[in-house]
Amino acid sequence: MLGGRPYAWAVAAIYAWLRRHPGLVDGVPAVALAFLGLGQAIALFRYSLIPVLLALVIALAFRRRYPVAAFITGIVVGLVQILVGIRPNVIDVAIVILLYTLAAYRPRRLSLPGLGVCLIGSAVAITVWRPITTSLLDWVITGAIIFAGPSLIAWVVGDSMRYRRAYYAALEDRAARLERERDAQAQIAAAAERARIARELHDVVAHNVSVMVVQADGASYALDRSPERARQALAAISSTGRQALSEMRRMLGVLRSDDGETGVAPLPGIAQLGELLVQTRATGLAVSFTVEGVPAPLPGGLALAAYRIVQESLTNTRKHGGPAASAQVLLRYCEDVLVLQITDDGFGAAASADGGGHGLTGMRERVALYNGTLQAGPLPGGGYQVTARLPVVRQRARAADWTEERGSEERAPRATREGGGSKARPEAPDSRAGVA
Repeated sequence: MLGGRPYAWAVAAIYAWLRRHPGLVDGVPAVALAFLGLGQAIALFRYSLIPVLLALVIALAFRRRYPVAAFITGIVVGLVQILVGIRPNVIDVAIVILLYTLAAYRPRRLSLPGLGVCLIGSAVAITVWRPITTSLLDWVITGAIIFAGPSLIAWVVGDSMRYRRAYYAALEDRAARLERERDAQAQIAAAAERARIARELHDVVAHNVSVMVVQADGASYALDRSPERARQALAAISSTGRQALSEMRRMLGVLRSDDGETGVAPLPGIAQLGELLVQTRATGLAVSFTVEGVPAPLPGGLALAAYRIVQESLTNTRKHGGPAASAQVLLRYCEDVLVLQITDDGFGAAASADGGGHGLTGMRERVALYNGTLQAGPLPGGGYQVTARLPVVRQRARAADWTEERGSEERAPRATREGGGSKARPEAPDSRAGVA
């Protein structure tokens, strides 16, 4: 005995095969009707049925390919039967099948007139072939059951099949559309994730490797004249390499983690700018850091974007600005925007032989994620400037406690001094305003 699943598989396979061969399916009732009609014509010596039978068999064989033409053929054959006087017989079942096909494969604007024609034909047949010995009421009831009843049933079943077929087709189309949308969203998400990983890798590798290159160059120059400075440079290279490895492990841990719990340090943000500036100053690049406005908590992603923009800008200054370059980092907290401005007095990126990197592209992508703007380019008087504006929703919990601890009479310190000067405020103990 077949189990449920093998039986369902066999039925599905047979149904699929029948759908691939509609002509064979239509030929089965046509052949059956031909045998029945031919046997009846020979048995009753009614050879006039043979042309009628032939026309109906041909109509049945092509009923799904040409539903309207096949139905018209059946109606014409029925009209000829009435005019010639051929009484109803078994071959008239073909007209019912043709009406079902019309309702199943054509819209109602075509199948309803076909039903009306069949009902009118039934009424005419009842009138023409009424036996004399039968009362009018009995014959009307009997004729309605024999002629009109099958027509109504055939039309209802065919119309239901058309509706179900359209419903399933709509479901299949919707499923295919959803699958395409899912694949498109997956491709977009994968591209966005690749871009994010590329930005993180570029920022981490470019910054740390540039620090190590600068320190290695300094160590090579100071190796003979100042062994102590060479030793310090080598220590800085070792520390920077460990930090780069740590950040690389953190990113790889995030990529390999299935539950999002990696047990590693959080992503860098505004609070880590002090460490970044200390590391940058250790390479010999003089950096000043100024904070304006009221410091407020920032979302993690926006804080990471701000950190990476400062990091990449300082890396570019160190790579392209020249040995005597210095940089100024301005962090301005406004009401609804965070402004980052990194300015240097070096040669600018145009003087670099490898100025076609991906750092500026990564910064633009980070800023675009938060609907911000980025302006970067050389200054008229020399140097290079990067200005990023990141929209941010300030939290209601402002820095009221911060102002009370300093005995300020105002609820929030002013962003600028009277006369255009900026009021510097340290972000961290390592990031006092001024050149180190």
